Amino acid sequence: MKKIYVIHENDEWVVPLRIEFEKLNLPYEEWFLNKGTLELSQAPPEGVFYNRMSASSHTRDHRYAAEFTGAVLSWLEAHGRRVVNNSSALKLEVSKVAQYVSLNTFGIRTPKTIAAVGKEEIIKAAKEFQGDFITKHNRAGKGLGVQKFANIEALEKYVYGSDFEEPVDGITLIQQYIDSPSPFIVRNEFIGGKYYYSVQVNTSEGFQLCPADACQIGDAFCPVGESVTSKFTVLENFENPIFEKYQKFLAANGIEIAGIEMITDKEGQIYTYDINTNTNYNSEAERKAGVSGMGAIAKFLGEELGKLQ
Repeated sequence: MKKIYVIHENDEWVVPLRIEFEKLNLPYEEWFLNKGTLELSQAPPEGVFYNRMSASSHTRDHRYAAEFTGAVLSWLEAHGRRVVNNSSALKLEVSKVAQYVSLNTFGIRTPKTIAAVGKEEIIKAAKEFQGDFITKHNRAGKGLGVQKFANIEALEKYVYGSDFEEPVDGITLIQQYIDSPSPFIVRNEFIGGKYYYSVQVNTSEGFQLCPADACQIGDAFCPVGESVTSKFTVLENFENPIFEKYQKFLAANGIEIAGIEMITDKEGQIYTYDINTNTNYNSEAERKAGVSGMGAIAKFLGEELGKLQ
């Protein structure tokens, strides 16, 4: 029997999707790809394959999960299987450099960014910036490794100190700090390649902006009860002309399900700075707005499966 196959490496993030599959009585199977084997002479099963591999998989001791997933996706695509968020999407998930280069080709503004390998090169690159700047990992996820600096001296203390975080791929990004008039960014969710909704995220407590309930434990936002000030708020009737460019960008890169994060500076200029192809959703924010990202994903995957029957 044909079914939906969910490729991932984090059980907690798949829990809401399992619930939605059960509601729709959809047949599915999970492929947990933190390790395994792949027999290249065999053909893969029939079905719809949804890739939810994360750039942050290495932070959960799944160091080669993304690489193994890349091999599996190549195998699936060679056999003509229906893959949602294909190998091109995975390439952008694990490399912000690849994200920015592609975004720029579609006329989407990104912050000035320099990629550097080596501590001396990081310092050298930072001297190209005026005012505040940030560092981040090329392959990260959840905002891990993001640091803000006001000057070169502070950066040198960090880079040559014991707190320096070495990126898993060795590439550190030095990036223009976008000074927004309010402590918020907007994350735009796309499902089936089409705009679904936007959520405003409060950044006043830092840059780790993963919306999944599993990411919020210990935060000011409590996933099991009502909070005074939620970090995530779904925006009603939010529209922006940039969505048309986003949809073209997603289609060109084989990305059908994603969250695209943007920030607006004091002059009203929009900067796009991150693409999440294993996007998660916040249950409290969705409940208040009457929407369900995972519900929409399950419906979309079910429709794609129906096309194969």
